[in-house]
Amino acid sequence: MSLLSQLVDALNAGSLRVVDLTQPLGPDTPVIDLPPIFGASPGVTLETISRFDEKGPAWYWNTITMGEHTGTHFDAPIHWITGKDLPDNRTDTIPPRQFVGPACVFDITAEVAKNEDFLFTPDHLAAWEAKHGRVPKGAWVLLRSGWSARTTKAAFLNVKADGPHSPGFHQETSRILARERDVLGVGVETVGTDAGQAGGFTPPFPNHTTMHGAGKFGLASLCNLDQLPATGAVVIAAPLKIVNGSGSPLRVLALVAQ
Repeated sequence: MSLLSQLVDALNAGSLRVVDLTQPLGPDTPVIDLPPIFGASPGVTLETISRFDEKGPAWYWNTITMGEHTGTHFDAPIHWITGKDLPDNRTDTIPPRQFVGPACVFDITAEVAKNEDFLFTPDHLAAWEAKHGRVPKGAWVLLRSGWSARTTKAAFLNVKADGPHSPGFHQETSRILARERDVLGVGVETVGTDAGQAGGFTPPFPNHTTMHGAGKFGLASLCNLDQLPATGAVVIAAPLKIVNGSGSPLRVLALVAQ
């Protein structure tokens, strides 16, 4: 029996489960707020082309308008200035093999419940690896924070007088993961892969700066990470093949053994 036949049989038998890590995408999907001096990304707009009417009697379809980085989405290296000159740095040029990899899930839900600005530090990484083994090359590193349980835009973006507040990676952890562990990229439940207050870090937005400068990827606005084990799942995260795309909404799937 071939490996692919074994995969299909495991799916059919229910011994292998597909977990959807993707948030619903629609007009109510929260979009990151930037200061007014910068260009703003629009929310999702759906306009009907036809719906079983005189414009199309037997078919229904829509026009979709949104920014590339809306909802559960993929950040390509060209998204950030540090990755703009790298080869194969766009959604249409990244080799598809790089969209699939083993998942390492860092559970910080307890810490985030106490501190919404919690940062996953190198000490936290060392403790995780002491328990679960070294993060392998080519892994998707997923930060499980429980943030996806926030169902309103205000709670999800969590913007206060001094800016947004949400958890993320310490800048040294991002460096270790990108340079020493050689991961595919990182994934988070929050609206972006940096912590909410990261605009004031040195350098600003260090996860974007480090990961994309190393040719790595980002996945934002994930959900259902509580359904994944710390290790053992496989994640498939393939963006739309947009020519010169800096990213795109995507459907992120995980294969999990029962």
